[in-house]
Amino acid sequence: MLNSILLNELSMASGETLYMVGISSLLSVCFGLPLGLILFSIKKDGINPKPLVFKILSFISNIFRSIPFIILLALLIPVTRFIVGSSIGSSATIVPLTIGAIPFFARLIQNIFDELPLGLIDAGTALGATPFQILRHMLLPEALPAIINAITVTMITLVSYSAMAGAIGGGGLGALAIDYGYQRFELSVLVSTVIILIILVQDLQYFGDKTARYFTH
Repeated sequence: MLNSILLNELSMASGETLYMVGISSLLSVCFGLPLGLILFSIKKDGINPKPLVFKILSFISNIFRSIPFIILLALLIPVTRFIVGSSIGSSATIVPLTIGAIPFFARLIQNIFDELPLGLIDAGTALGATPFQILRHMLLPEALPAIINAITVTMITLVSYSAMAGAIGGGGLGALAIDYGYQRFELSVLVSTVIILIILVQDLQYFGDKTARYFTH
């Protein structure tokens, strides 16, 4: 059974997880969406081809996506300490969460736009629209439901990443599970954190699906 102290710890850890996932998701979308649109636009057969720039950006993106998150956490400790002033805690964890999620989300966005009908681009070009106008007025509205699904996938991935960050002092439910559930053999705490994480993921998926359906044409 959980006593009042552990219940309070669970409540605080849940709040820290929501804080980390919420802020890092917002930052990932703010930076990852433009990056994904740029990658789509400047590829060889894009609406504004710049093959050399695309190869450079794609290479950098692939580097970050190929590094396991637990290793990325350690590699970014100096960067995190420089930005936040500390390498531990929930605020510090936002830095590697965001840096790890940006290229992941950007690739999702690029893939979404790659699968859109080419006729939309041809129609926009025939009308004399600029690449930005084609993106803004023709492709984005068509891709909106898929973009919402990509945001949902990214947020769920960040929930997993935030729990993993607990292994090196990242705070949140992951840290609580390790500190109490693993090191102190408090099975009830470990089970409780798993249940909370499952509920969080299920809620994110439900509201993401519902929002995507709302914007489906």
